[in-house]
Formats: sequence, structure tokens, C-alpha cells
Amino acid sequence: MSDSNRIARVAAALANQHAAGLPYRPLEGDLALPDLEAAYQAQRRLISGWEAGTKGPIAGYKIALTSKAVQELCGVDQSLVGAIFASTVHTSPATVRMSDFVRVGLEFELCLKIGSDLSDKNIEYTADSVRGAVAEAVPAFELIEDRDADYSRLDGISMAADNAWSGGIVLGEATGDWRALDLATTPVRLDYNGEVEEAVTGAAMGNPLNALAWVANLLVEQGRPLRAGHWVMTGSTLKTRYPEAGDRAVYTVEGLGSVEVDVQV
Repeated sequence: MSDSNRIARVAAALANQHAAGLPYRPLEGDLALPDLEAAYQAQRRLISGWEAGTKGPIAGYKIALTSKAVQELCGVDQSLVGAIFASTVHTSPATVRMSDFVRVGLEFELCLKIGSDLSDKNIEYTADSVRGAVAEAVPAFELIEDRDADYSRLDGISMAADNAWSGGIVLGEATGDWRALDLATTPVRLDYNGEVEEAVTGAAMGNPLNALAWVANLLVEQGRPLRAGHWVMTGSTLKTRYPEAGDRAVYTVEGLGSVEVDVQV
């Protein structure tokens, strides 16, 4: 089977699995992909079909597998990127319905809105150089669609092809001046059904701007650069939660407000 035929078959298989609500399984046999480059080719074909079909335009991107330990667990040496669709962007306070997912997870992040394109092929973006391109920073939930994955069989190449399990986002309102904050140490607080956890915005990759720079560089390399108006999720500061009906979460970034979600059947 040629590489192009395999990539087309992978994208079609993943689209069919999502449409049928089937559990996630790593790509195997004649659908196995050799590396992340092939996985991203399959991802782009998958999301192109979704753009033209039920999900509509891309609103931004997410980053996954931000820790080295998780990358090693998944057999890759870097983080992953997935597309976020405008049809899956929700504003706080939001209601998330479990029936819209095979299995939904919640992650707790700072989401950055891009104010100017990050498309220069001739530079390596850094946290400092992307800072001026950020228009807004808001607390956000990422909605993970892991399709009831077996976590003893994780495979980063398969996850990348499957759009890095991107299921949507919930955005808080833009309040406060993020430029006045040290994003490596800004306190965050999660109230989950009355149980409180605390961390800092730098818990993912040291600083959300590091995550943005990494995403910007990868997407330029892939020929799909970040554009003004895109949202970028920068990685979870706390462990993923897998909610049950009736759960309520409030995630606060000190100085930037909160985001709220209720979970229903």
C-alpha cells in the first residue's frame, strides 16, 4: 500500500470511528503509521473532511502531552497539536453534555487569542517573540474526547492522527491585564464539586508562552500557521478529570477571572 493510500485510509477510518461513537484504539496492522510526520498528514486529511462537513472552520489549536513523562508513556519525544473547531467553542458559564462524547475529560488551562499572524518561516519563535502577538488571555477548560481509551495502550502517533483527542473548549471572559502577570508563577485554583486544588500557570511547559511558541513553530513547519483570531490552548495545569453527570467545575486564574462548567447527561 502506498503512503498516500495508507494516510487516506487512516483518515477515513478515524472519521468513521468518530461518527459511530466507537472507542479509541491505537492504529494497527495496515493502518499503522511510521512516524509523527505521517500522523499529521492523516490528521490534516481528517480535519479537512470535518471542516467541509459537520464541524466547520478551525478556531485554533490545542497542545497535548506537555510533560516528558507522558510523552515517554506514549512513545513520542514531543508534544502534540490538534485543531479546535469553531462549532466546539463554548463560552462560560457552559453546560457540557456527556452524551455528546464517547467519554469526555476536562483539563484546566490558559487560552491565548492570537492578535497577529505567526507565520514567518525564517525565524524560530520563542516565548519572548510571540508575546506581542497575543491579544487576550483567558481561563479555559479543554474538553478531551478520549473515546474511552485504554490508557495501558497509549500511542502518541495514533493520538496525533486522531486530532490529539481535541473535543472543544470552554472560554472564560477576558478580564484583567495578562501582560502585568508573571505567567510562570500566576496562581490558579480549581473548585471541583467543592474540592479545591491549586497550581500555577507555569505548570504546563514552564510558561504558557513557551507552549504558544512551540505550537507556532510546528504549525509554520507544517504549512498551516497560526492566524489572527485563532485561540491556542496551552496545556493543563492540573490532572485531567473525567466528570460524571451533576459535576460542576470553576477554574480561576488569579488576575484574569474564572471559567465555569456544569456537566449533564
